[in-house]
Amino acid sequence: MRNEEIPNPAVYRLSFYLRQLESFRRGDRHTISSRQLGEALGYSDAQVRKDLAYFGQFGHPGIGYRVEDLVHQLKKILGTDKISNVLLVGAGNLGRALLAYKGFLQKGFRIVAIFDADAAKVGKKIGDLPVRSDQDIASVAAELQIRMAMLAVPVAAAQSVANQLVTVGIKGILNFAPVALNVPGDVVVQSVDLALQLEQLSFRMTLGDASPSDESSL
Repeated sequence: MRNEEIPNPAVYRLSFYLRQLESFRRGDRHTISSRQLGEALGYSDAQVRKDLAYFGQFGHPGIGYRVEDLVHQLKKILGTDKISNVLLVGAGNLGRALLAYKGFLQKGFRIVAIFDADAAKVGKKIGDLPVRSDQDIASVAAELQIRMAMLAVPVAAAQSVANQLVTVGIKGILNFAPVALNVPGDVVVQSVDLALQLEQLSFRMTLGDASPSDESSL
C-alpha cells in the first residue's frame, strides 16, 4: 500500500500502540491480543487490527501479537529503530526545556546542536551543548547530515527560520511556534500548539466529553 493511501489517524495511533507495547514489555508481558491492546488505549479490537493491517500482518494464530516483535516492527515503520540527529533552533525557555527532556533519546532522537539569533546567548552552554549562531545552521546541518529540526522561536521569526532550514536541506520540522508555516511539498511540518491543546481540553471539559482520549475519535 502506498503511503498516501494510509489514513493519517492510523499513523498517529501507531505511536500510542508503540508506547503501550513498550509499557507491556517493561511489565514482562510477552504476547498481547488486539482486544487487550485496544482496551488499554480506549480503542476497539477492530480498530487495532485495521490500523496494523495497513502496514502488514503481525499477528500469530492462537497467540496474538508477540510484544517484542511488534515493538520492533512499529519502530521500523515509524523510522525510530535508529538514532536520528536533530537540530534545535531557539535557546529561550522552551528551547532549554526541550533540550533537557530525556525522552527524545529514548525514542530515537538526539539533539546535537542548538542555535539562536541572539548574540548574547551564542557561546553559552545549555547542558553539554554550546549555543551556536543561527548563521552556522547550514554548515552544521551539512556536516552532520541532519534532516530534522525543532523550531522553538517567536512567531515573528518562525517563517524566516523555516525558510532557512528548508534551504539547508531540512526535510522535517517540529514547529512549536503557534503559526502555520509555508514550506515546499517535500518538507513535512508537525506543529505543536500548546495553547490550542488547552483550548481543546477546555472545550471538551465544558462539553462534558468523557471519551478516553482525543486520538480515539480520529
